[in-house]
Amino acid sequence: MRSKDYGNDVLGGNWRLPRKGQIPEVPAEPGLVAEDPASGFCGAVVACDKFGVTLEDRLGKRRVFPLAKAGFLIDGRPVTLVRPAAAPAGPARSASGSVAVRGLRARVAEESRIYVEGVHDAELVEKIWGHDLRVEGVVVEYLEGVDDLPAIVEEFGPGEGRRLGVLVDHLVEGSKESRIAARVTSPHVLVCGHPFVDVWEAVKPSAVGIDAWPRVPRGVPWKEGVLAALGWGDDVGAAWKRILGSVTTYADLEPALLGRVEELIDFVTAP
Repeated sequence: MRSKDYGNDVLGGNWRLPRKGQIPEVPAEPGLVAEDPASGFCGAVVACDKFGVTLEDRLGKRRVFPLAKAGFLIDGRPVTLVRPAAAPAGPARSASGSVAVRGLRARVAEESRIYVEGVHDAELVEKIWGHDLRVEGVVVEYLEGVDDLPAIVEEFGPGEGRRLGVLVDHLVEGSKESRIAARVTSPHVLVCGHPFVDVWEAVKPSAVGIDAWPRVPRGVPWKEGVLAALGWGDDVGAAWKRILGSVTTYADLEPALLGRVEELIDFVTAP
């Protein structure tokens, strides 16, 4: 990558590279923009630990570089990136960003529930919101599809103190899912969803290490089409394990999913 600020040779020019010991040390704080002149990779700091610093460019691509490496450029000047000083102790955060409850002992499950379409949805919700749900005593169950949603709601028997929240994939205007959701009218049930064909798409491509989720032609099973386009083989289980393993916090998920899950949790835990 050629930088308009540095010209053809990022180490060229009239300034002289400082002698060893004179290159300033700069803490690798999140958001700091630095460039590795050897590779031309330029990006913002998104993570830093004792092993290295991770930069993310404007396209969402990430690369890890060793710490204490002289020669990073910031505003055209060489620096050595170092690990930031430890921040003052504050409240620990869960994967969802909420304040973590230390020494948590899960509450006895409340009557209210959250239903999701499939096991992958359930595992993703558990990974990010599991702590919050245990604090509130809310259980997440999966349905293996929503075709029979009205009957499932009737069987659940929603009422005062027994609310049901349902997370639906591909809940967009005119879809089959939207027509099914419209048949659920109980005030004690909230059906909401995200626009993605499958919950896999709710994971940001940059977290998985791809440029974008492939567009799968109509008539081709979505997961199988994605695996073929990405060259990941044909093992759906292994692919999901790879995707789920790339998710560590809410920042790895698309806002369209985050908002809906938070909305459901608020609904089923309301007094």
